[in-house]
Amino acid sequence: METMFQPSSVQAETEPTILIVGGVAGGASAAARARRVNERARIILFERDAHVSFANCGLPYVIGGEITERDKLLIATPELFRERFRIEARIRHEVIAIDRVAKRVTVKDHATDRLYDESYDKLILSPGATPIVPAVAGVTAPGVFTLRNIEDMDRIMTGLAQARQAVVVGAGYIGLEMAEQLSHRGLEVTLVELQSQIMPFFDPEIAEPLHREIERNGVRLELGRGLASIETAGGGVSGVVLSDGKRLAADLVLLSVGVRPNVSLAADAGLRIGASGGIATDDFMRTSDPDIYAVGDAAEYVFGPTGEHLRVPLAGIANRTGRLAGQHAATGSARPAPAAWGTAVVRAFGYAAGIVGLSLRAARAAGLPARAAHVVSYHHASYYPGAAPLAVKLVYEDGTGRVLGAQCVGAAGVDKRLDVIATLMHLRGCIDDLAGLDLAYAPPFGSAKDPLHMAAFAAQNDLDGLSRLIQPAEDLSAYQVVDVREPAELLELPLSQAPHAKNIRLDELRDRLHELDPSRPTVVSCRSGQRAYFALRILAQNGFGELYNLSGAAAMRDFALYRKSGAATETQVELPRPEHLVDRAR
Repeated sequence: METMFQPSSVQAETEPTILIVGGVAGGASAAARARRVNERARIILFERDAHVSFANCGLPYVIGGEITERDKLLIATPELFRERFRIEARIRHEVIAIDRVAKRVTVKDHATDRLYDESYDKLILSPGATPIVPAVAGVTAPGVFTLRNIEDMDRIMTGLAQARQAVVVGAGYIGLEMAEQLSHRGLEVTLVELQSQIMPFFDPEIAEPLHREIERNGVRLELGRGLASIETAGGGVSGVVLSDGKRLAADLVLLSVGVRPNVSLAADAGLRIGASGGIATDDFMRTSDPDIYAVGDAAEYVFGPTGEHLRVPLAGIANRTGRLAGQHAATGSARPAPAAWGTAVVRAFGYAAGIVGLSLRAARAAGLPARAAHVVSYHHASYYPGAAPLAVKLVYEDGTGRVLGAQCVGAAGVDKRLDVIATLMHLRGCIDDLAGLDLAYAPPFGSAKDPLHMAAFAAQNDLDGLSRLIQPAEDLSAYQVVDVREPAELLELPLSQAPHAKNIRLDELRDRLHELDPSRPTVVSCRSGQRAYFALRILAQNGFGELYNLSGAAAMRDFALYRKSGAATETQVELPRPEHLVDRAR
């Protein structure tokens, strides 16, 4: 049986030769950790590109000018690896084959085209992933770029000199970051996404505030359209044609439609490739060959919410597991790899949004009995100057209350809430744990009841039957709908796709119960959920049977249905004020 980590086993007396394929994130972390725990090991790092250990997540911000010194992205150099760690870092050297029987690799030196072999005792694969380039006409034209490394960044920077109109294809993390940064550089930017929303792994009502913020800052959105072809003129790109025939002028095109894991080296060597397309690994990041490890974008991890083995192409998990793989390769002992929870955040101009774990849509697609609660609030006490809008969506398991995921969007405080949820999920927490967390509070930093507490309280009320939640995009046509806002609020923000909703002010509800049918299934709504909860409890104790609180109320319903409704594009940009501020403003 595999022994667990023991403190006395950290320092090794053996002298293994450890070869590492890939010098960014996971590979560089593995090399440095292997040296720290085994001074006698021979460690060689192969990187096919020109740089090792660079901060690839910072690339867009150099392009946009927020990071003004390019070299700050270079975390370590081959010289530093050699002088400080006695690690050979060979750039422009690509491992092209693995002989598992002889325990050696074949390497190509791209500077000289020389092929040579290198033997190993342990081999760590961190080959990363390659941007997907769609097979469309014109894709190889000058002015068409992908962004994965320093060389890509330098080419884009050169291309910016004469660029005026940019099209970014693909609205994931890199697409959003590049649309923002190109806009900062003064280009006219259009963001194209094949799906009906940006950040397709978010639930729609979380993506919609980002849509509005992006449009407010002058970036055009073309949603539900793919890239059909790229047009050229005068030796460079001149525009793109979308799948519906629409043409967009462009002299710079950035492709960010996803990445493909570099698993061919592993597959050709007979290593097992998992169901998600990544290199299969065990608890210590070993592949199907116990002398070969895999980490980073090409490897599979245990995905915490489901227990499945999946690729999770994020820098954090690559660095953490690279460290563990390096230690295990150098000493034969390490702590087991943690589960990955997919925690990630992105900024789009004045807003940020992020996710940890599963969205509601993904949880239900995975067959989990998932429910969700929405909270619209502020990132710190509303009465303290500078309070910024923040929305939280908490996803949890029906019955157990296990937290399955969360999404946040707003103008501040998004990362803080995601990190709390990520910590809770790592410790296998439930909504009761979240409701009881003793979080830091002072008016400049938070609220006595943090938005996360409020989300947990709403989830508890849902599972306890005190206020059952219905999702904001639900078809309400078969329900009796009661909107308890002030009439003026309905003019400002109507309850989307519910023309039959009856408006009864919360303060009048007890006196107007006779206007409602207690035998009908009833949905109660307000602006963001608080008054609807108060109203639901009144109805529940006055003979009404089947009752639901519209989660996130009119605000979240507007976000969830807006792009489907054909409404005009001129709309409020910010998240609406929570209930208590609406009341105070009157």
